[in-house]
Amino acid sequence: IHKLNNCSRFQMCWSRALLTGWGLVLVHLLCLEAVPISIDKTKVKEPEPKPEETQANVDTGLHYDRYLREVIDFLEKDQHFREKLHNTDMEDIKQGKLAKELDFVSHHVRTKLDELKRQEVNRLRTLIKAKQDIEGGNDIAVDHQALLKQFEYLNHMNPHTFEVDDLDRLIKSATKDLENFDKDRHDEFKRYEMMKEHDRREHLKTLDEEERKKEEEHYEEMRKKHADHPKVNHPGSQNQLKEVWEEADGLDPEDFDPKTFFNLHDTNGDGFFDEQELEALFTKELEKIYDPTNEEDDMVEMEEERLRMREHVMNEVDSNKDRLVSLDEFMVATKKKEFLEPDSWETLEQNQAYTDEEMREFEEHLAQQEQDLSEKAMDLQKQREELERQQEQLNAQKIELQQVKGHKTECFFVTFEGNAIPEMHPVDHQEAQPQEHHLPSQSPQDTHQDPQIHEQHNEVQAQQVVPQTHHDQPPGHQAEQGHQNQP
Repeated sequence: IHKLNNCSRFQMCWSRALLTGWGLVLVHLLCLEAVPISIDKTKVKEPEPKPEETQANVDTGLHYDRYLREVIDFLEKDQHFREKLHNTDMEDIKQGKLAKELDFVSHHVRTKLDELKRQEVNRLRTLIKAKQDIEGGNDIAVDHQALLKQFEYLNHMNPHTFEVDDLDRLIKSATKDLENFDKDRHDEFKRYEMMKEHDRREHLKTLDEEERKKEEEHYEEMRKKHADHPKVNHPGSQNQLKEVWEEADGLDPEDFDPKTFFNLHDTNGDGFFDEQELEALFTKELEKIYDPTNEEDDMVEMEEERLRMREHVMNEVDSNKDRLVSLDEFMVATKKKEFLEPDSWETLEQNQAYTDEEMREFEEHLAQQEQDLSEKAMDLQKQREELERQQEQLNAQKIELQQVKGHKTECFFVTFEGNAIPEMHPVDHQEAQPQEHHLPSQSPQDTHQDPQIHEQHNEVQAQQVVPQTHHDQPPGHQAEQGHQNQP
């Protein structure tokens, strides 16, 4: 009984403690809600909305890339055209069937396309004018219509409105240029590799035998070091994609699912793998071969390797050749033997970019170019020497002409009793006026009777001119005489 009483007391005390504790908590909560706190909303800064991240457009490498992308972006804003674009086969697009749908695009989109075309035409005209200025043709009138013919992706005869023909030209030009773009990149890389080898050989020619031997040994060492890398998976194979799934996505390779993988790496969510999205999948494989901090690794070669991988996958997976990989094409490819059991992938060091014959022709071409430049330099030097000689002759003729002109126009003055008077010079007897000389007077009859004496008298008057001073000349004759002696 005693134990039961003690137990009942303990239970009662515990119940009272619990009730008291809950009561205090309830009062505390009521007090918190009962006292409102006024907040000055003018001083409270609302969190700024984060800007939406837009998918960056990757440059296609075409000189009209911006115009192409802007046209596509505005056309896709029209629901009718967007549906036609996604449902049209690539061959129909190339044949111009999609361009005809431009007539059904909304007026707002057509107006914006007109504006885009006018901007592109003005851009091309600015480029033409800038090129003309660089070439020194500032004073030559520019025929923009004739020069715009070289830009086939738009109708230059109608620079104001965007028509069906403009869309057709843009699609065909972009398709053609993109198809040739990869080939041009390969050719450029081949020239790069041959030039690098040519420079190495020319450098070896400048070294003595011992230094040349060391340089060759170092070159071989770098080649072996570059080739020593982990195994590279076949691009687009199951092993390669699983590696991306595990290392880049952080997922369990046992849970690999092709459809989930496609959705994860379709970064713009358009339901296709474009060329840039495909190339991004090969980064892990390329990091096995190339490191920008290593002397033996060339980053130009890395980009060429990336291009080779992307081209290989496109050739295997892109069944309709629209340069895009759809989800259906991707899922079909994952069931092929090439995806499950691929062959080994040969990297660039296993496939030289050029042949020995191509290298020989390249060096011959460089030698010919060097010879042509040398001949041009010699011709320019001769032209320069000839121009300098002609300039010296012109300077000498100019000095001689100035001396002759100064001799003819020079006026000499002498000073007599503080006054400047013209200095008298001998003049031709045709211009001189005869002056009378005080000879012995003869009567006209005597002169007439003796013709010889009369002739001598005339000769003396014609040949002798006696200068007179101002004091000897009569008034008014001084100015007349000065006027006659002026040149």
